[in-house]
Amino acid sequence: MSIALRFTPRVVVASLIAAMAFVGGTATAASIADEWASVQVPPPPALKAVTLDRKTTPLLLLDFNKQTCNAERRPRCIASIPKVAKLLAAARAAGVPVLYSLGGGGAAADIAKELTPTKDEPVVSSGVDKFVGTELESLLKQKGIKTVVIAGVAAHGAVLYTASGAAMREMQVIVPLDGISADIPYAEQYTAWHLVNAPRIGTLVTLTTIDDVKF
Repeated sequence: MSIALRFTPRVVVASLIAAMAFVGGTATAASIADEWASVQVPPPPALKAVTLDRKTTPLLLLDFNKQTCNAERRPRCIASIPKVAKLLAAARAAGVPVLYSLGGGGAAADIAKELTPTKDEPVVSSGVDKFVGTELESLLKQKGIKTVVIAGVAAHGAVLYTASGAAMREMQVIVPLDGISADIPYAEQYTAWHLVNAPRIGTLVTLTTIDDVKF
């Protein structure tokens, strides 16, 4: 059985108009640059209290050296130091391992005095991902680490990439938002959103505050 399709002039014209509208709409689709001002800020992510296994959880303090954390370039980092010092004291009191990283070509002596590492606390130096070109991964494996707590600067640099690197290595990642900082608040906001929404990484990241971290 065959079916004959009949097109009247009115149907043909309507079809052409619809096709042209589709092509025109596709050709003029806005990019995110065009929509930038109208993008709605998502609601803030949930912050959760955490109680951690001190035997399998270290504290990573990233790039608190003067080259990357200073009043001129990143005053928000300087403002975060008292809170981070509180977290450091709690970690040491609980016997939790503490590891440091350096950025911007700094040395261990350049780390903020409130956060000065002890002689037994390792310090690695790298770019934004502290797993690249350092012994950080092997140090964590030697200790049987399953979870890391990360504080540092810059939020959209060392924190974002190192936290992502830890998650990609199947570690749980705890990020206290009052322990990370950047040049501007938007970078911190973006980092928080990204860490809990990125594929694969988001399921392994928990956002919290320093006061809600218990060892």
